[in-house]
Amino acid sequence: MIQEKIYRMPSSVSEAINFAKSNSDSYRYLAGGTDIMPNKFQGNDQISCLIDLSKIENLRGVSAENNMLRIGALETLSSLAKNPLVIENFPVLIEAILSVGSPLIRYSATLGGNVLCENRCLYYNQSEWWRQSVGYCLKCDGDICIATQGKNACFSEMVSDTAPALIALNAKIEYEDLSGKHIVPLESIYTGDGVKPKNLPTEAIVHAILIPSDKKYRCHFKKLRERESLEFTSLTCCITADEKNNIRIVLSGVDPKPVLIEGLITDDPETLITRAVKAARTVDNDMYTRKYRREMIKVYINEGITKINR
Repeated sequence: MIQEKIYRMPSSVSEAINFAKSNSDSYRYLAGGTDIMPNKFQGNDQISCLIDLSKIENLRGVSAENNMLRIGALETLSSLAKNPLVIENFPVLIEAILSVGSPLIRYSATLGGNVLCENRCLYYNQSEWWRQSVGYCLKCDGDICIATQGKNACFSEMVSDTAPALIALNAKIEYEDLSGKHIVPLESIYTGDGVKPKNLPTEAIVHAILIPSDKKYRCHFKKLRERESLEFTSLTCCITADEKNNIRIVLSGVDPKPVLIEGLITDDPETLITRAVKAARTVDNDMYTRKYRREMIKVYINEGITKINR
């Protein structure tokens, strides 16, 4: 039986959520499409209904209000890279944005989509025939993690590059679901479960990212990937220190969720590095080996702390 394909383009958040309720079996919200559509074409996503959010104007815009910079979830990465408010207040976010994909991808990709992008794994993000021949994994209805040969946990990598920068900047996420609007710390939406990496309700729509603008940060950002353009991260590291010397070290690409280490800039660097390496549940599911990426965690954090302390 051929599955009916449904495409909806609501003009409001409430209308989009109602569409989601009426297609509760199989739907995805669509913004830039740079993550969802490749997964769909590869057969990793079998959804039958796309709900296009691109016409919802109140999900756009960048504004300063109440000591916060509010960035609408539908703002494209390319537009944010040129936005004066972002450039002036959060240059480290610009670094993160410009590390994502290629200029063409950033033209379509949205900030909301990037913080919510699906976890990736060398054994999952392949064509259907490849996955069938090698054997299905936990993330596609199999019974084993091919990378570890374990049956209890999926270690697909959280690969957002903007999320580490935003979390290091103490950002919050504003979303709406059936029960209303909510604002929570961005890091709280990630579960650490590679199969179901987000704990947002399925019908939730992200309104905006909120970044406190009343703090002055010293920042460091670095990304490891095989090619500067196109490649997803194998390790992204963002470090911030505020005027009170509170330090936040955030990693992606080395665990199913962002790795967040908090402390003081005066803490022993080796202690901070050891905590980060221990927290990162890195496995061999990337083009770079587990051993190499764990060594690069040490290099990037040491480099960042040295830079911030100058």
